[in-house]
Amino acid sequence: MCIRDSSQGLICPNCAGVVPVAEGLRVVQCPYCNLHSLVQGERGVRRWQVGRQVDQGRAEEAVRGFLGGMRKARDLRRLATIDEMVLAYLPFWRVEATVAGWLFGRVRKDDDETKPDEHYVFETMHWNDAAVDVSEFGVHRIVVSREDLSPFDSQALHAEAMVFEPSESRTAALDEARTHFVRRARRDAAQKSTSYENIQLLRPEFALVYFPVWIGRYSYRNRTYQVVVDGASGRVMYGKAPGNILYRAVALVAGLAVGNLVLVNGTILAALAQTDDDSLGLLLLPIAVGLGLILYGYRQFRYGEEVEDKPREFQKADAEGGFLGGAIPSVADLPKMMKTGMTVLEDLEKMSRQRR
Repeated sequence: MCIRDSSQGLICPNCAGVVPVAEGLRVVQCPYCNLHSLVQGERGVRRWQVGRQVDQGRAEEAVRGFLGGMRKARDLRRLATIDEMVLAYLPFWRVEATVAGWLFGRVRKDDDETKPDEHYVFETMHWNDAAVDVSEFGVHRIVVSREDLSPFDSQALHAEAMVFEPSESRTAALDEARTHFVRRARRDAAQKSTSYENIQLLRPEFALVYFPVWIGRYSYRNRTYQVVVDGASGRVMYGKAPGNILYRAVALVAGLAVGNLVLVNGTILAALAQTDDDSLGLLLLPIAVGLGLILYGYRQFRYGEEVEDKPREFQKADAEGGFLGGAIPSVADLPKMMKTGMTVLEDLEKMSRQRR
C-alpha cells in the first residue's frame, strides 16, 4: 500500500472504507473493520505545526505597542489606524542533527606564539529558515523547540488561516544547514588556523514546520505599513513605520559631535596612556567607536525616513551585524577590528624604523 504526500486517506483492502492517515504514521487501523495496514513507500518530509497561542485582540495590542518609540513619527500612535489583521501559517525548514568531528590547528599561546590544538565536536544543533519567499514579511527564522511541535493537520490549519506552501529548495536548505553547523563548530574551536577538519552530521532530521503569524496592516497619512506578530508568543517579528524627522536631525548632529569628540580626544588619551608596544591596540578602540558614532548618525539621517524593526532572533542564522543596525561594531566584532588594527600599526612602525 502506498501513499503520497497529498493523500488524505487510504482505501481499506478488506472493506473498501477510507482509512485516515496521520502525518508520519507507518501502521494505520481501519475505523470500520479494525484491520491494521502497513503504509509503505516514500515517506517524504516530516511536517509539523506550532499551535497558535495569540488571538487577534492580543495581536492588535502588539501592533499598537510597536507604533511607539522616539525613532518613529511623533504622532504615529495617535493617527495610525489598523486596517486588517490576517492570520497565516508560514513554512520553515528545520534541521536537527548531532554534529561530531575533529578540528586540528593552532591557537594563540601568547602575543608572539601559537600552539597545536585539537578540538573535539559532539553537540546537537538546530537550524531553521523560511521555506518560502518572506521578503514581504521580513521573517527568515523562528524561535521554536521540539516541545512546541505537534503533528501537521492540513484541514484544521486551512480552516483557521491562510497557509503558505513551501517554494524553496529542500536540497539548498540542507546545504545551508550543514554550512551553518560547520561554521558553529569552527567558531567554537576558536583556532587561529586550521590544518585539518572532519565534521559529520549524525542522524540529521529534516522537517517542515508551519508557524503562525499575525500580519497587521495599518495606515498613516495615506500610506500603508505592515507589522508581523508572532502567533505563538505575541512578539513583533518585523515591522515598518515612518521615521521621526526630529530624531533624524538630532542623531546626525549628536553622532557627528560625539563621534568626533571620541575620535580625537579618545585617541589622544589612549596615546598618552601607552606604556609599551603591546598597548598600541588601545588606539583602535576610540577610533572604531568614534567612526561608528559618526556613521550611525549619518545612517539615521540618510535612511531614517522609514524605520524597520528586525530582531536578530528572527533573521537568518548566519546574518551579520552589530548593535544599532550594524553601524557600530558589537563587542564580538571589536577583537577582529583590534587584530586588524594592530597589524596595520605594526606595519607602520616597521616602515618608520626602516626610514630611520
